[in-house]
Amino acid sequence: MIRILGPLEVELDGRVCTIPGPRQRALLIELLLHANEVVSTDRLVHELWGGDPPRTATTSLHNAISQLRRELGDAVVTHPPGYLLRIARSEVDAFRFEDLLDEARRQEPALRAELLREGLALWRGEALLDVAYETFASSAAARLEELRAVAEEELIDAELALGHDESLVPRLEALVAQSPLRERLWGQLMLALYRAGRQADASHAYQRARRALVEELGIEPGPALKQLHGAIIRQEPELAVASVPALASADGADLADVVTALLGGRVVPVLGEDADALTARLVDRFHYPAGEPAGIERVSQFAAATRGYGPLHDEVRDWVLEADEPNAVHRFFASLAPVLRERGVPHELLVTTSYGHALERAFQEAGEEIDVVSYIAFGRDRGKFVHIGPDGSTVVVEAPNVYAGELSLERRTIVLRLRGGVDPSGVVVTEDDYIDYLRRADVSATVPVGVAATLRRSHYLFLGYTVRDWALRLVLGRMWGDEPVAYRSWAVQPKPGPAERELWRRLDVDLAETELETYVGALADAVGLPLGAAT
Repeated sequence: MIRILGPLEVELDGRVCTIPGPRQRALLIELLLHANEVVSTDRLVHELWGGDPPRTATTSLHNAISQLRRELGDAVVTHPPGYLLRIARSEVDAFRFEDLLDEARRQEPALRAELLREGLALWRGEALLDVAYETFASSAAARLEELRAVAEEELIDAELALGHDESLVPRLEALVAQSPLRERLWGQLMLALYRAGRQADASHAYQRARRALVEELGIEPGPALKQLHGAIIRQEPELAVASVPALASADGADLADVVTALLGGRVVPVLGEDADALTARLVDRFHYPAGEPAGIERVSQFAAATRGYGPLHDEVRDWVLEADEPNAVHRFFASLAPVLRERGVPHELLVTTSYGHALERAFQEAGEEIDVVSYIAFGRDRGKFVHIGPDGSTVVVEAPNVYAGELSLERRTIVLRLRGGVDPSGVVVTEDDYIDYLRRADVSATVPVGVAATLRRSHYLFLGYTVRDWALRLVLGRMWGDEPVAYRSWAVQPKPGPAERELWRRLDVDLAETELETYVGALADAVGLPLGAAT
């Protein structure tokens, strides 16, 4: 992948390439802007050195080509009268962004929004930042920046069509402050305000837009903005939100986006586990002091300190064997695997912090093979992950950045067990375990490279987590720290308190306040699965 939507980054075949000097970077970007086309030597000299190049310019160009070839290999091709860079469009972030934008324009609002978010997420700064002051790059950079602005506007149009009115207002206010002369943004702000029940603010936004245009350019707003203002004043019914599929769960949370992303293979479900039953068992078995805070981590810490890790892990193992029956959530995701195959999209990557193996058992009962990647909490390989194949074979992941093995979502589902569980003696269960786990590097540095890439580029659906759950802190701490989730994501929680609402708000995760079984039933119905498949 070559990235130019921000600082230049080059990564080919899993290897980071170093492009040392500004001349080499400029040459690479110039070839990239004409990818798979021959660029003559004369043109390259003119673009890189201007109208009065030094006598040594051609020699310097040949040297720069040689340096690029050392890093990029056969991608740099000599082809009289010049050179070309051979690379697939999917390997260049700018081309990928344009392709997503084109594809989005042919889709319905939910999928359009999904594709546009994916494209905008490719941006890491200003386009062609390394050659910002080079004449040859100015028009290309301006074109890309304009496409970025258009993509943002089209994303907002899609979200308006989906009824996300009130939540768009702060974002639109920031955008019109940055670009006060873009009438389309002003129109979107007016519409969002009006649909949010703020007619006076919508009319005032028109006056602000008019003032900016008159003061800056000496012109009145265009016909489209004037017509919208008139429609707002008249409260015309056509301004109401366009209809979208009625896929709302019991709490009114919009399931349309979740279903679209799920069927596109772009969601990583994160499955929690109610540890209250296990905690109660450990309290009873190890005579935990009455009246003390009784979370699983504290009770386990007490058990390990007073009786040792052996008896603790024996109790965990016995409980897992007794309580390993799949529930509706497990069976739904197992039943989704053939649906995704039929649609030709990748299988799921599921993250779980459960101790038991009910999820794996659900896939087994459905006749689905899976790969498991599980954290190792004890022994000489502590802190690493182990890959467990469908045949039970195990491989410790010694070099995550190059490990591929048989792991591929194109082939089958992958389950990532963040709290361990190959053996009960290897799980993260005590307070010391959690603290040790959380202080380590982020999880994407320790899991296989393909799994890490999916974790970085997916939406998330959190099922069964509360703020007091150490497992949630384990997931968030190892995967994002205090940063918001990069892609739009969702959490399902039956009765969230103020702390939960604030946590999900801070992480920019949409919260659905409903029972997990109700939510899964709605998902099953929306994707066309028989209700029995998820129960």
